[in-house]
Amino acid sequence: MLNNIITSKDNPIIKLYQKLSSSKKDRVGYGLFVLEGLRIVEDAVRENGDISHLILTKNAAEKFGDTFFQADLRNAKAVVISNELGNKIAQTTQTQGVFAICRIPVGRKMIFRENGKYIVLFGLQDPGNAGMIIRTADALGMDGIIMSGSCDLYSPKVVRSTMGSIFRMNISIENDEELIFDTLRANGITTSASVIDTDAEIITQCDFSGGQAVFIGNEGNGLPCETAARCDRRITIPMCGSINSLNAAMAAGIVMWELSRSRRI
Repeated sequence: MLNNIITSKDNPIIKLYQKLSSSKKDRVGYGLFVLEGLRIVEDAVRENGDISHLILTKNAAEKFGDTFFQADLRNAKAVVISNELGNKIAQTTQTQGVFAICRIPVGRKMIFRENGKYIVLFGLQDPGNAGMIIRTADALGMDGIIMSGSCDLYSPKVVRSTMGSIFRMNISIENDEELIFDTLRANGITTSASVIDTDAEIITQCDFSGGQAVFIGNEGNGLPCETAARCDRRITIPMCGSINSLNAAMAAGIVMWELSRSRRI
């Protein structure tokens, strides 16, 4: 493969990669998204992510080629590009020269489990927060994440921030609020709205046994009042001093710790 190195930015695979990197419309239209970095591409291979193209720079092919070329990539097409071209398509400052294009799962629906613990990201817009929450949910054993009216799950920054958890977590995208509540209640799941309100239940005093879903709202505005009112209860994280809010990913992490702790009590 090192005898057939792609050097042109006008190569169809390179042009496709760059389109998918920068445009949600193209990601949706093609049903594809991109990966960059050795670890996350390895995770995609290990977790049977549906890779359509593996792209390695010349340096990366010489260093990591045996790892990937001997893997079961099924229908993936592997190509080698020049190191200079790799630097042009990279979105990180010091690229490892390992890239991939993956197929977006079709009809990704939530799988509900008995006594499952779920997070609903409602109107979350920061890709870094979304990715960090997905990664934390994976670490703390959450059973699933529902994204509603939130940032693009398959944007490069979200994918990169998940550190591979996007391939392991049970994630669904559902923007119909009515359907979300109907489905959760049909599965016997108690819904909680995470809010900043001294009248809400203090999170450390909540009973999180049984099926639970906690709604996390927009970074700036929180949950809409109407959505919070539809939940079975409102919960809050008490804070000291003059601080009146937490970063959404930090708040979600505390919520998920309490959800996971309920399984150990």
